[in-house]
Amino acid sequence: MEGPLVIYRRCFYLLCPILFLYGCSSNPMNNQQPQRIAPKEPQPEIYTVEIKDMQFLPDTLVVKKGDKVIFVNRDMVNHCVTEEGSNAWTSAAIPGGEDWMLVVEKSANYYCAIHKVMKGKIIVKDSIGK
Repeated sequence: MEGPLVIYRRCFYLLCPILFLYGCSSNPMNNQQPQRIAPKEPQPEIYTVEIKDMQFLPDTLVVKKGDKVIFVNRDMVNHCVTEEGSNAWTSAAIPGGEDWMLVVEKSANYYCAIHKVMKGKIIVKDSIGK
């Protein structure tokens, strides 16, 4: 009957040549072409428009499609932000100290539906600067 030491030695002598040959073989990953990494999409810019003293500050923004605009109400009264024309988008009433975010899809004029004298404009330019 063989002891455990003899069994371990036989396994060791059998595995050593296999591990040696495996280590010397070429790695199939080395024969592949390098992978091309797609360029990262540009991250959207974030702009802030303050609602202060019954005005949108700044009242005109030039942005790219997909950029974000955060409207922050710095007044003591509620305001809202509503797309002028078709009312394609609108915020709910924004209390003083609160904010509302818009992801810009296209150029738009906007106003506060609560205080119609407050107006602003978002202009979308393409990435080339046209």
